[in-house]
Amino acid sequence: MSGPMSGVRVLEVAQWTFVPAAGAVLADWGADVIKIEHPVTGDSQRGLRQLGHVAIEGNRNPVMEHANRGKRSVALDISTPDGHELLMDIARTSDVFLTNFLPDARRRLRIDVDDLRSVNPSVIYARGSAYGPLGSDAGTGGYDMTGFWSRAGGALGSTPSDLDGVVPQPGPAYGDSIGGMTIAGGISAALFERERTGHARVVDISLLGVGVWANGVAINAALVSGQPWVTNPSGANVTPNNPLVGFYRTSDGRFLGLSMLQGYRFFGEFCRRVGVADLAADERFASHELLAANAPEAIAVLREVIGAHPLEHWRKALDGFDGQWAPVQNTVEVAADPQVRANGNVVNVEQDGETFDLAASPVLFDETPLALSPMPEFAANTEELILELGGDWDRVMALKESGTIA
Repeated sequence: MSGPMSGVRVLEVAQWTFVPAAGAVLADWGADVIKIEHPVTGDSQRGLRQLGHVAIEGNRNPVMEHANRGKRSVALDISTPDGHELLMDIARTSDVFLTNFLPDARRRLRIDVDDLRSVNPSVIYARGSAYGPLGSDAGTGGYDMTGFWSRAGGALGSTPSDLDGVVPQPGPAYGDSIGGMTIAGGISAALFERERTGHARVVDISLLGVGVWANGVAINAALVSGQPWVTNPSGANVTPNNPLVGFYRTSDGRFLGLSMLQGYRFFGEFCRRVGVADLAADERFASHELLAANAPEAIAVLREVIGAHPLEHWRKALDGFDGQWAPVQNTVEVAADPQVRANGNVVNVEQDGETFDLAASPVLFDETPLALSPMPEFAANTEELILELGGDWDRVMALKESGTIA
């Protein structure tokens, strides 16, 4: 696959989504990503048949496709002497080693930094973890629900202040996907430095760190004020001092999301668009300061008028409006959104003469949507890689007979 990472080989020893998602992004960008899977169990997510309320039927596996498209699968037991030897053979030809194995497992399997550097001193060694490589929790595992969402403040920061409970992540592998893109960015920076200076870095990204960054403005506010971020109460809430920031319910139970931080600038035209031009002429809203001071009165009027018509009415009424707004969409609508399609955020993938659609990583190069390849079948590339490395069929058969490869 062509792309800015063409010619880069990534050796991935990882499972689940957080770190494999980084490999998927690099594959999207043209890297040759070799995914190592255990010859008996494979990646644990290959058997996942339920995502929340969605039952996974047929050959499609959304979570595996999301994190593993475009890779090559090599089924290899790296705990055996022969398996470790083959892994090191692959490492010698690799630019990046990518893993989310915990420190004890890395030492036991002899895949830690020193092990890889002993055969390839210039390899970029990238680790994804729950809580980072330093501190008392460095050896503790976790998922995005724990490290990214719960511990980094996202869960409480997204939970309405009057809700008896905690809001979950918006969807499966939400923090993992953001984290995977972050890892890919870190690897790209390390490759750039190595190209310029010859120095190879160890790159670390944690779900906790990604969550802190994603929630960084609210955390910075806490550092200044000493107060935790408190979200508005549930419902169609609007910012108390700006009627054009927040959510308004439509007559069909849908929502408009407004984010006009320069509220006064857009207030007059917005009022005309929604059919209450006289509101903009009201002396209570005659300046930025007055609009902020009397926002609750404007909000009450806008709630009533917006609530009188369905979402489709407001799509048409606000078409071409310069203020910042969006319909609040569900995932089916997002997948069909013409703007999403136009920018290659969902693209067509071909496999075995059939096609299906898949969410793409969000970076465009030269305004060209990415061309994605499907995820590999389990162990599909094991033999071909051994032959690429200079092995022969005798070695392939010996490794099969010993159970080292599938």
